[in-house]
Amino acid sequence: MTLTWLLAKINYMLFLPASFLFLFTAIILTFKTKFLQIRGIPKLLKIVRKDVNKHQTDSKSQFSALHALATSMATTIGMGNVVGPTLAIAAGGPGALFWLVAYAFFASATKFTEVVFALKYREKTKDGFFLGGPMQYLSLVSSKVATWYAFCCMFLFAAWSGNQANTLAKIFAQEGYSEYLIGILLSMLILVILWGGIKRVGSFASKLVPLMFFLYISFALFILLQHPAALLEAIKLVCTHIFTPAAAIGGFLGATIIDAMRNGVYRSIYITEAGIGTSSIAHSLANSKPTDQGLLALYSMAADTFLCIISGLMVLTTGLWKTFTPTLVYEVFKMNSPHFGKYILIISITLFVLTTVIGNSFNGSQIFAWFTKHRWLKAYYVFVAIVTFLGAIADVQLIWTLADVILTLVAVPNLICLLILTFRKSKDLEC
Repeated sequence: MTLTWLLAKINYMLFLPASFLFLFTAIILTFKTKFLQIRGIPKLLKIVRKDVNKHQTDSKSQFSALHALATSMATTIGMGNVVGPTLAIAAGGPGALFWLVAYAFFASATKFTEVVFALKYREKTKDGFFLGGPMQYLSLVSSKVATWYAFCCMFLFAAWSGNQANTLAKIFAQEGYSEYLIGILLSMLILVILWGGIKRVGSFASKLVPLMFFLYISFALFILLQHPAALLEAIKLVCTHIFTPAAAIGGFLGATIIDAMRNGVYRSIYITEAGIGTSSIAHSLANSKPTDQGLLALYSMAADTFLCIISGLMVLTTGLWKTFTPTLVYEVFKMNSPHFGKYILIISITLFVLTTVIGNSFNGSQIFAWFTKHRWLKAYYVFVAIVTFLGAIADVQLIWTLADVILTLVAVPNLICLLILTFRKSKDLEC
């Protein structure tokens, strides 16, 4: 019995009931916010126009609303959007892609709620820094829950950074580059950016997020449009396997509806961070009205979901989902695009990983700051850099499984407290 096997068993037992809690909370909050996902579009356009016209800049302790959005999206738009749908389809069948999208729709209300509470109940220290994020609103329910959340979250962010580094190192290894070299370079780059503080992080994220999104989507659509008949067949495959699953891992008869739902919902949670509370950390530093920032966060999930749909359809359209490997999307790009296509993917994935690790490290540092009142932050940056390097050279299965277990331990108390606060402070969510 190995540690990886034990963690996998614990994760399987924990996450099935947790998946139902995630979905239940998302549906409740959708009704409590009166389907804001649908009715909030006109107000969103006004908010974006207002923030652009104001030409807000970052201070030493706050982001502009759009920089806060970009920093938050840097953690959610990453390798999870590329690998996550593939993992869901491999384990739960093509129907898992439907459940992934379905959860993202309802859970956008969860993200709205998290951001509103995180921004509204943030605190300002004597040094002029803000302490925001889930710990602030969790403290309204129980200070012990907030402490538990923060403690687990510091390790969750470090594990996530290790995951990202591992995937990037594995892809570069196929091109003949040493995993040790990739780990060292990535760790050094992270330290340089984080050392520059909040202004450098916000500027970095706001420039790279649109670029990497455009690069990846452009070439993914290029591949899909080469196979129009197969694309239609892939969409049909998703629809027909919503309730009659077929999985690549474990054989076609081994998949169940529960597998499709569990894997789809689970990967959606991992990708969007809705329900975990972590994406609200950057948003809580915004110089913005809580409900306005919450609305920006809600609709940012559309970009996450679109990337997931494109990635999922790519592996279904090409038929490669039946021969699952961790670098499957990389193989799809190599086989179905011009010679330079794989280099475009490598650039895109490098940007995905870099921005995600930076975002995760920044969020982790804010939780560390909550513990230490903004002291010894640079020690945490060094810790994350070391974990990132170790992640690049470690066993991939162990890192992913460990992150999965920690995620559940973080998310369940967050979801329960969100439901309590939603009914206690429903006026805060009026938008």
